[in-house]
Amino acid sequence: MESTVEQRLSFLENRVKTLEGMLGVQEIAVPRPAPFPSAPARVVAAPESRPVVPEPKPQFDLEELLGGRVLGWVGGIAVVIAAVFFVVMAVRNGWIGVDARMALAFAASTALVALGGWLYERRGQTQAALATVAAGLAALYASDAATTLHYHLLSPSRGLVIAGAVGAVALATAVRWSSQEIAGIGIVGSLLAPVFVDAGPHTSSLVFMAIALLAAIGVVLWRRWTWLAAAAYVVSVPQAASWLWNEHDGRLGLTLAVAAAFWLLYVVAAIGYELRAPTENLRLSSASLLFVNATVTAAGGWWLIDDAGHRAGANAWLFGLAVAHVALGTLVLRWRVSRDIALLLYGVAAAMIGVAITVSLGGPAVVAAWAAEAMVLAWAGRWTKTPGRGLAAGLVFAGLAGAHVLLFEAPPTALAWGYHSIPLAVGASTLVLLALAGIAIADREDEDLRDIVAWVGAALGVYLASGLVVDLAGAHEHASTQTSQLGLSGFWGALGFAAIVAGLIRDKRVLRLGGLGVLTLAVGKVFLVDLAHLQSIWRVGSFLAIGLLLLAGAFAYQRVRVPSLHERRAAG
Repeated sequence: MESTVEQRLSFLENRVKTLEGMLGVQEIAVPRPAPFPSAPARVVAAPESRPVVPEPKPQFDLEELLGGRVLGWVGGIAVVIAAVFFVVMAVRNGWIGVDARMALAFAASTALVALGGWLYERRGQTQAALATVAAGLAALYASDAATTLHYHLLSPSRGLVIAGAVGAVALATAVRWSSQEIAGIGIVGSLLAPVFVDAGPHTSSLVFMAIALLAAIGVVLWRRWTWLAAAAYVVSVPQAASWLWNEHDGRLGLTLAVAAAFWLLYVVAAIGYELRAPTENLRLSSASLLFVNATVTAAGGWWLIDDAGHRAGANAWLFGLAVAHVALGTLVLRWRVSRDIALLLYGVAAAMIGVAITVSLGGPAVVAAWAAEAMVLAWAGRWTKTPGRGLAAGLVFAGLAGAHVLLFEAPPTALAWGYHSIPLAVGASTLVLLALAGIAIADREDEDLRDIVAWVGAALGVYLASGLVVDLAGAHEHASTQTSQLGLSGFWGALGFAAIVAGLIRDKRVLRLGGLGVLTLAVGKVFLVDLAHLQSIWRVGSFLAIGLLLLAGAFAYQRVRVPSLHERRAAG
């Protein structure tokens, strides 16, 4: 075999090394040449980097809109209207009876669905085919409702079977074709079928609507069309409410069970949608559905039970619904599904408990419950690592408790003639102060919050003490005295002076500002109230007392905080 060039070079290199060894010549390091490739290597040029050009957005085409969409939908609607007019005309002229009329309606509706399906699957996925199927589904459901509910030609059981079949076809078609039009016309039209045929608030009508509602929720969860959930809620709730109101007198237990079932359906729709398409933050549509659903269910159930003469049961309904929201929120949080959903459920439960407390209890019990709820919500926000939301909710309920105290237990009239009941006023105010303290402790890292809570607590404490001074100075209900008003002015002046001195001694600016504020309040009262209502000797005492306190406060403040005249002269 003929040797290659590489083999010859290797042979010559070995011969040279042998001769060098025989002559004693040192080996000179010579770089070995790169082996000659047997075949030339192909050099592939790297593809040139080209900037990614976004695809141009499709331009609006009026002709395509009118020819491809509008004509199809208008045509489908026109076909349905023509069928209705033909049936009406045939009935008026005596051409067909009721049985033949409804059989014709079923046949025509089924033919529309079949025709639209054949056109969509065999002749192209066109809007006309979708419109035909949607119109046929709505007409088929309306025909079934009219035959069963209005003419009573079908038994309720058979009518429900047909309704379930229509709903299943609408659900499968909307999912298979991903058609919002089928969902909009077919499913929403099915929800409205009992209304179209004037079926009235009967149990069969409710069941018909419930079947269509299940189909709508199925499409919402599968295809994640948020608008369908809102449309289904708006369409179905009035029908369910009409049935509940019509039946609650005779079958209260059943109506409450139905109300709870509808509430649970919409909860599943809202939460299921979030699970199917999770996001970092809870969607406004899901949050709104949960909140509105809870509000309507709570208010409607309470109204039905109270109208039946069971006020305690109506209040229990609110508490029970709140507990149900807490349970759902706990399950969602434990399964680590969505923290936002769990917190929303907790927030709805908290609001519902607050409402239940308002309508169930009275007096200081309401304040106690709201104050306790404020602390629980603040600490719950800390435990769930959402201190901001817990703080906001806690402050809302603490504010409600404080407003109740200012309206009922310790109204502003207490500054004129004292409290109606000192124990109630003191107890309710103390509960609010404890709630504020608990909120401040729950969020220890926020110094600004602690300062705000401290200011609010101090103001409430001063207000409570002021009413006690007026009450203990001899005032009584609807009758103020000279002594009580003089005592109030003196109390405010002395308190302001004491706060300024304490702030100067401890170098606390907050105390000094608080003292100046109380002194300002005292001065305003002396000049605006005491000057007009107190008699001469009491007026003199009021002005003298406040004047001396102001001078003493000014001296103390300037002595500590402002260099004296001698010090300034000495400093040059």
